[in-house]
Formats: sequence, C-alpha cells, structure tokens
Amino acid sequence: MNSVFATRGMFVAPHALAAESGLAVLREGGNALEAMIAAAATISVVYPHMNGIGGDSFWLIHEPGKEPISIDACGRAAGIASREWYALHGVTAIPHRGPLAANTVAGTVSGWAQAVLLARMRWDGHVSTKRLLEDAIHYAEHGIVVTASQATSTQAKLAELKDLPGFATRFLPGGAVPQPGTTMRQPTLAATMRQLAKRGLNDFYQGDIAHAIAADLANAGSPLTLTDLQKHEAEERAPVRLDHSLGAIYNMAPPTQGVISLAILGILDRLDLGKVPADSADYVHLCVEATKQAFRQIRDRYVTDPHYMSIHPQQLVADVMLAPLAQAVDRQHAAPWGNPSAPGDTVWMGCIDGAGRAVSFIQSIYHEFGSGIVLPQTGINWQNRGASFSLDPKALQALEPGRKPFHTLNPALARFKDGAVMPYGTMGGDGQPQTQCAVFTRIGVYGQGVQAAIAAPRWLLGRTWGQVSDTLKLESRFDPALVAELGRRGHDTEVLRDYDETMGHAGAIKRSADGVLEGGFDPRSDGAAAGY
Repeated sequence: MNSVFATRGMFVAPHALAAESGLAVLREGGNALEAMIAAAATISVVYPHMNGIGGDSFWLIHEPGKEPISIDACGRAAGIASREWYALHGVTAIPHRGPLAANTVAGTVSGWAQAVLLARMRWDGHVSTKRLLEDAIHYAEHGIVVTASQATSTQAKLAELKDLPGFATRFLPGGAVPQPGTTMRQPTLAATMRQLAKRGLNDFYQGDIAHAIAADLANAGSPLTLTDLQKHEAEERAPVRLDHSLGAIYNMAPPTQGVISLAILGILDRLDLGKVPADSADYVHLCVEATKQAFRQIRDRYVTDPHYMSIHPQQLVADVMLAPLAQAVDRQHAAPWGNPSAPGDTVWMGCIDGAGRAVSFIQSIYHEFGSGIVLPQTGINWQNRGASFSLDPKALQALEPGRKPFHTLNPALARFKDGAVMPYGTMGGDGQPQTQCAVFTRIGVYGQGVQAAIAAPRWLLGRTWGQVSDTLKLESRFDPALVAELGRRGHDTEVLRDYDETMGHAGAIKRSADGVLEGGFDPRSDGAAAGY
C-alpha cells in the first residue's frame, strides 16, 4: 500500500508495460506529452480488450503558470448515419455490436497527432514518431502476454463476438480464447503501426491507411466513409473548472461527463465532507447521494455534444446550480435510484515530467472490444461509441449525422492551493465520476497517501464495466457494520469481491510544491506507477 516516490518524472498506467514505455521516453529527455503518446500506443496493443486505435481519446494538459488545456479527440457520427438510414436497415435501436454499431470516426490517433504538435511547438519536443511507436510495434509483432483480464473478458463476451467480422482472426488465436500467461501476436496491427511511424499519424485519416479502413468498413456494412475520416480533426479546447475550497479542479467539457465528476465534488464541498469521518457510512452515503443529484439533475438533462446544448458547460458547476443540489441531499436517507445506463471500459493514464508538466489521459473503444469488428487490412478493432446515440428524435442524445456521441470518459486534474498538482482518473463507465470522487476526497480532503487511497475499498452505484445491475456495489473489505448501516438508510447494497475489477482501474500522481512526485496505481489492474 506504499506510494511510489520520485523527483525527475513519473508515469502511471493500468498496464505495467505502458507505464514503462512512458517512463522510457521521459528518461530519454522527452516531455510528458511525448511520454503519453508512447504509452498510449503501447497500451492499445497490450491491453486490447480495453482500448485501441479504433477508439477515441481525451487529454487534459497542465503547464506550470498557465491554465490547463485539453484535446478532444472524439469522432463524429458518419455523414449518412441518420435515423432514416437505420430505419432502412430495419433496426429501431442502434445495436451495441457489429457493423451498425461502428458508426463514429475513431479519433484517438488524431489526438496523438495533436499532442505531437503541442509537444514540439510549446514544450520543445524532439522525439520522433518512429520512436514513440517503437514499443507498440514490437509488442504487436513479437507478442503480448495475455492478462487474466483479457482472457476473462474474451470468454465472457465470446458468444456475442466470435462470429463478428475479423474478431476471431485477431482475438481467438488458434480458434480459442487465449489463456492468461500465453503470448498473442497481432501482425496486421503491427504493420499498421509501422505505416503510421513511417508515413505519419495523419495517414490514418488521409493516406493509405484511411483508404484501407474505409474499404473494410464499407465491406462490413458500417455507415462510415472515407469522407468521414478525411473531415475529422482533433480539437484543442478549454476544460471545465471547479473552484473548490482546496483549489481548482479541471475536467473535460462535453460531450464527456467531466462536468459530472466536478459537480459531485462541488456538492460534497458544500456539504462540508471533511467534517464526517473518512471511509465511514456517512462518507459513502454522502458521496453516493451527491452522485445521484449530479447524474439526474445535470448529466441526464444537459450533457451532450456541446453544439446541441442549451447551457454553457461552465454554468453546470456554478454555485447557482450546485447549491440547490447540495441542499437536496438527505444525510440519513437514500434517494430512490434506478436510472438506466450502459457499461463501458477504457484506460486512464497519468504523467508528470521533470518540469512539472502533467498530462491526464483517457483512451477507449467503449464496451469490451468495442463494436467487435476487426478490419482485415489494418487489424483495427473499431469502437461502438455511437451506440450511445438514440433513434428517438426527442432524446438528449438523438442521432444526427456529424454529431459527437456522449462520452463517459473524463480525465481529471487538480491544482491545490498549497501548490500541489495531481492528474488522476479511472476507467469504468458510470463508475468514473464515483471513483474520481473517492480518489480526490481521500487524498485531498482526508490527506491519505496516493497508493493507499486508490487501493482502499470502493463503492459504485449503478452500472459499469462488466456489470448491468443498478445496486450500490461495495467491496467486501468494507466493515459489515458499514454495509448494514447503508442498507438501513435505504441503499440497495450488493457486496463484491475484495478487489473487484468492476470498480475500475484508477491512478494518480501528486506533485508537491517542492517537486516530490507521489504515485499510485490500481491493484485491481495490471498496472504500475513508475518513476525515476
């Protein structure tokens, strides 16, 4: 439970090889953005059920003395992906698997490209794209060691994925679910990565790779076209800021639910969370009730593609919005719950370099293995993020051609009044704001060590990665008396394993004002916190 400490640089990831790829770039003189690109490429290969280059990514970037910025690398819906198009294909709801689920551009590689530009233009970056993709190419070509997480996910989703185009070729070597500890090669993906290293990352959208992607998507029956790829660009945007009693907390603007993670912390700040004992029934109850208020009153009413929103995202964390929600929290009784939501998975990674520059990063293909289709010419597993669209024209997330889908993804970063900086985050669908709440409050409000705060037992209300029930889930390491007290207050509790992957893969790095780095990774993952 001890944190990792360092002074020159640190990287945290839910897979140890990704953390080592990032740290290696830092050791070679690269900056935090360059290190993150290398790790993002590596983890897309070594943790393929969780993320990949067929998905989206979001970046939150901090430079000392400047306001943070963000990169929105979210792909839009295909130009022909209308409600009428789906009606012609005989469906009344967008499926979660198969070609009809592959209806949004994969934006993550454009985020890497934008990060390369920022690294060179603003931070004197010099590391070549070839070097940044070097580890990913090696692991794809020579083989990854299959994790228990990958094997379990493959087996659990086998029935719905095994017959989808290309899935078996990439993910069922020899026609069977790969077992933990065995090696799995991905030669077609390796060739794609080599092409990106040689021709540049923009080849994904404008070059030979783009043409191959478009042809394979068309053959599979996806609505995406070459024009959709060519029109795509990552966007540099201002994040949303919450003014907290401990400092300023930043997160991604819509279409992500970053404002919800901030709203939960803003509500708890107004409830004087620090006056209740850490990790007590009062603590968990208040965090859960704040989550209900933020989900129902903000997320499910307002958060969507910002071009379709009726309110500016920053207003969603203003006092006029949060104060009434804090007042609505009953300290002794649980509010009703049962909102429908979808599970999801992703990876969060964090980095701080020797100059104190920090990156909080998240990359996803949405559900485990995304849409499930793998493109034969490139080996790319395409995301199903567009399954979050609704075919109801009155819905908040109504499908429109060119619209950005709603994202659970939201990388976070805090700047404390004492001069400390902390990128933090997690994977896990609806669990992301809740786990961010646990990590921030345990470290910031209660002063717990970074690793101890991440490893401590967690809770989760509703659905997330691997789960579909709406109960309040608690790890079994919580005191049974606490669980009983939550039940007495009206929570529908469910006890899971000691360290349950349902709770997500969290991580954080805290850099104090004197430059000391303290990092922690999630023992529920295959990760590491690596520093030097």
